[in-house]
Amino acid sequence: MPMALKATIYKADLQIADMDRHVYGDHALTIARHPSETDERMMARVLAYALYAQDGIAFTKGLFDVDEPEVWVKNLAGEITLWIDLGQPDDARIRRACGRADQVVVLCYSSGCEVWWKQIASKLTRFDNLTVLQLPADTTQALAALAERSMRLQCMVQDGEIWIRTDTQSVPVKLVSLLPAA
Repeated sequence: MPMALKATIYKADLQIADMDRHVYGDHALTIARHPSETDERMMARVLAYALYAQDGIAFTKGLFDVDEPEVWVKNLAGEITLWIDLGQPDDARIRRACGRADQVVVLCYSSGCEVWWKQIASKLTRFDNLTVLQLPADTTQALAALAERSMRLQCMVQDGEIWIRTDTQSVPVKLVSLLPAA
């Protein structure tokens, strides 16, 4: 019987200085990278964590459990206040997420975002708790180049501008809103 592939563990010391939201902090992250996950996807998860950092934020089982998002925030009662999915989830998954969480964010990071969104947008515009953001392919490739088994990252947000930095590199992050929440 073949042995199941195990996750590869990455560690990231993430410093966040989000001047727009007044969120500052140091986070020691342990990231379980699924065998089928790319560096781009993993770094998109780290970016999502950094941009929405708050009390109760956590990586989930993600690819290991299809009923969970990549990142979520739960309140003390165990209710999901923020659901963050990556990629191009189908409209049924997004509708379920909008029913389960106070706020839903989809971070699309591949080159086919516009085509995917055009196909499902009309089915989702009624959800006022949904935000859909596109991360350009050149940005995800630059973020992927920062991936190491042990990382020191800084995320700075000021006046709507986002930067992810290491000791030697800096990546500007431009997000395009495909569907803003009301």
